Amino acid sequence: MARFERSNQKEATSPRRRIQRLARAILLLIAFSGAFSSASAISFDLDSIAAWGKFPRFCVGVYRWGDHFFNNYDSTYVESTGKRWNIKIKSDSWSDTYDFRFDNRYRMEMLSDPSSSLGFYLTYMAVSVGYDVNISKYFTGNDRVRERFSFQFNCALFAAEVFTYSNDVGTTIRRMGMPGEVEKVNLDFSGINNHTLGVDLYYFFNHRHYSQAAAFNYSKIQRKSSGSMYAGFSYLDESYNFDFSSLPEADSEIPTTWEHNYRVDSKSYAIKFGYAYNWVFHPGWCLGISESPIIGVRKGHINHPGEKSTTFLLNNRFRLGLVYNLRKRWFFGASGNVMSGLINDPEHTLIANTLSGELSIGYRFDLW
Repeated sequence: MARFERSNQKEATSPRRRIQRLARAILLLIAFSGAFSSASAISFDLDSIAAWGKFPRFCVGVYRWGDHFFNNYDSTYVESTGKRWNIKIKSDSWSDTYDFRFDNRYRMEMLSDPSSSLGFYLTYMAVSVGYDVNISKYFTGNDRVRERFSFQFNCALFAAEVFTYSNDVGTTIRRMGMPGEVEKVNLDFSGINNHTLGVDLYYFFNHRHYSQAAAFNYSKIQRKSSGSMYAGFSYLDESYNFDFSSLPEADSEIPTTWEHNYRVDSKSYAIKFGYAYNWVFHPGWCLGISESPIIGVRKGHINHPGEKSTTFLLNNRFRLGLVYNLRKRWFFGASGNVMSGLINDPEHTLIANTLSGELSIGYRFDLW
């Protein structure tokens, strides 16, 4: 199952024009679906495609071989939905946090307002098209621009993900002070320019009985509870830049060698290992949980550009998903994701988190 999503806080057009565009997109998709359902001469059934000629027949054969090899589940535990098409309405929200702890024990916590979107998606097998509308502005009145991109692929044997997220417009300082004197504040902070690119590849050892797609992508159905250990490789390209010159309250607490700026530019190579479990506590219901520490090395500089070094990397990723499937057609889902990273040297510790959540409702169907 491949998945693409993007969250952007910038409003390029008026809300009215965005709603009009969304309505037109939905009407076009409905018309597109209706055209296929009424045109008996055109079919996406695999046997029909194979009948078009030698090359289509070869492609269908390759697809069927690959589907059997990469998605060979024990049907006692995991089964297909039996439908190639689905439509889905999804609401997605994410935020980033930063927790600084300096060598003198001074602490500063930052939390960004959520970036939220509402979207409509039409999916055929692993291909999905959709349209998202930014709704954060209507709830928070916040025009800040923060972006996130994610591409995911899941099959029985393995999963792969490429993701990016950035914040170059600001966040909010929520707490700051010495231990025992930490004060709650609500201080806008614009001196931030952070970017992260990540790649994850991992293999499921109990891939016959466990399906990650059942708990987080709605493309399979977990019939019986099961879990799996998994392991793989993670790559991170991170760039952090905090300009504290506009914070006189913290000027005397920040290490003097920083010269009001905190800068990190590094590439990390790590081993990812973890465990995931799908609990089928009632027919149609599945609660999925996944926990994976990420251990490796970080190469680059931490706040001193002329002093590149190799340091220890310790990150973590936690996922939680709840899915209800009604007669294999309707599905309702909620999921949460926490990506945590640790940066440490003798002068400070930074714990950076990306928090995201999703609510979905969808309908699976066939056009033939």
